[in-house]
Amino acid sequence: MSKALNYLALARKAGRIELGEEPVGAAARAQHARLVIVAEDATDHTWRRAMSFVSGTEQICIKVPFSKDLMGQAVGRSSLALAAFTDPALALAFLKALDQPDRYQAELASLDRRAKRVQQRQQEAKAHQRNKAKGYKGKAGKEH
Repeated sequence: MSKALNYLALARKAGRIELGEEPVGAAARAQHARLVIVAEDATDHTWRRAMSFVSGTEQICIKVPFSKDLMGQAVGRSSLALAAFTDPALALAFLKALDQPDRYQAELASLDRRAKRVQQRQQEAKAHQRNKAKGYKGKAGKEH
């Protein structure tokens, strides 16, 4: 199994991916889809539907070089034509694992920015929790 498909399986186990048309559509409408992927042998209707989900948003939609059967096998299903990563770091890792940097250059840059923003927010939240635990007092002298 390819490294990219391993990331697909990992995302499913971590609960960071939506599988199938309805869940992907719901995630895209809620602006939670970071990367929507469509199997190479998916129908034109499925491709158009996926593109309509992300239309007018910063969410990314790509066709991947895997069949529905291979994608399904990676996540424990018989077939999977459409999926959406909801975690930018996992989406970035998946895209990098496709090993086609020229083809997905803009998408890689966008996901890299998003992953860094999420990481920064997580670090800020940890620092806030540490300060809160230490009883840090801000400029006003009030405990936060």
